[in-house]
Amino acid sequence: MFSDKRIGIIGVGAMGSALCRGLVQANAAPANRLVIFDPHSAHTQTLQQSLGVKVAESNVQIARFTDIILLCVKPYNVVPVLQEIAEHLQRDEGKKPPLLISIAAGVRLATLEANAGADIPIIRAMPNTPAQLLQGASAFCVGSHATPVHEKQAKAIFEAVGKAVQVPESLMDAVTALSGSGPAYVYLMIEALIDGGVKVGLPRDIAHQLAAQTVLGAAQMVMETGLHPAQLRDMVTTPAGTTIAALASLEHSGVRAALIDAVEKAANRAKELG
Repeated sequence: MFSDKRIGIIGVGAMGSALCRGLVQANAAPANRLVIFDPHSAHTQTLQQSLGVKVAESNVQIARFTDIILLCVKPYNVVPVLQEIAEHLQRDEGKKPPLLISIAAGVRLATLEANAGADIPIIRAMPNTPAQLLQGASAFCVGSHATPVHEKQAKAIFEAVGKAVQVPESLMDAVTALSGSGPAYVYLMIEALIDGGVKVGLPRDIAHQLAAQTVLGAAQMVMETGLHPAQLRDMVTTPAGTTIAALASLEHSGVRAALIDAVEKAANRAKELG
């Protein structure tokens, strides 16, 4: 789909670079059709050297000469960047304007459309960093000027680096809180499992391997079996065994409630950013 498209990425920090690497590694877009810009030259140089992507001289250059633009800047930088590039998103008569895809948490479609200029097709998305390993979880919603073709392009970009779903904008804050921030919750859990393994006698490197693979395998079981997590949990939990003792301790410590509360807190923060 993207062999004849020029894809620009404005901002190649953690998420922008993850999408850039993912698109190349998935063979979704040729590296020489990807153009990136970031004021931190170290970021762009690393990607250029490792992937062979092109580096633009400015945000404006990307706005003028690409067909799809991934806006991967911090939420507070979205409006200033859009104001900088808005006039350059317009094309000569008869030529279609570029598709603009923003991944900024909390920044609404209305804000994006108000600052991008008239008739610019816009999609708001929330991917996550495992996109770099083609294991991302993304959701997106479409603006008033986006067509079904634009929807397919956005879906193809995010499906190239994992799984992607389309949702109404009213659910984007919830998406941000669950899958957007979710990897951080899982990393914290893995770290705690490693420490638990060390506490009961395992060498740290072995605990690290076992904890990470256990989380990976458990997630894959949920995805591939289609069973409810509670059913899979019961399959591991024998009467009066070790697992039920551990689960009782987790419930006593409020782990379930803490995770639910974490997602709610993140969703509320995403609303504040908007």
